[in-house]
Amino acid sequence: MTTKERVAEVLRRMDAEYGMEYRCYLNYETPWQLLIAVMLSAQCTDARVNIVTKDLFRKYDTLEKFANADLAELEQDIHSTGFYHNKAKNIISCAKDLVEKYGGEVPGTLEELTGLAGVGRKTANVIRGNIYNDPSIVVDTHVKRISKKLGFTGEDDPVKVEFDLMEVIPKDHWILYNIHIITLGRSICTARKPDCGNCFLKDVCPSAKA
Repeated sequence: MTTKERVAEVLRRMDAEYGMEYRCYLNYETPWQLLIAVMLSAQCTDARVNIVTKDLFRKYDTLEKFANADLAELEQDIHSTGFYHNKAKNIISCAKDLVEKYGGEVPGTLEELTGLAGVGRKTANVIRGNIYNDPSIVVDTHVKRISKKLGFTGEDDPVKVEFDLMEVIPKDHWILYNIHIITLGRSICTARKPDCGNCFLKDVCPSAKA
């Protein structure tokens, strides 16, 4: 089976197993809420972020409130997400730029998004995919790890992984691939103990055979 054939079969099976509905695991109501939630999700679980943002988005119910937030107070509000010093500083700076440069709107281009404090390619791609329906590959730990297992990339650098996957995954599946791989990584192909024996991809995954 060629790489192209294996990719097609992997995508077909994941579509059948997980469906083709686009869904985001972070809770949000506005584009700027999603942006802040994704910033908080760095080195933190989506479940923990959702617990924190439930109260956070009530307290800071406008972008202006984040822009004018007291740094020490915001650090306490997001303390449990980890790395709260940098996250709080970046959230305030990002919110100020959104208010002052973009009129409170979240921009849609990769260049504009990555120009915001604390926003890298991964965060930018989440926004582009979920808010603007602009297909992109979001390389988180699950996507990098499992894509290597599947033989779709041999790289470790997230940007290089992103470009490798853009080469082999059809564009109409970029967003679904993200969603499906994260689901697979949380349920079957976990980092600590992959359950290869019960994986529906085991006969087309080079790592399972190894």
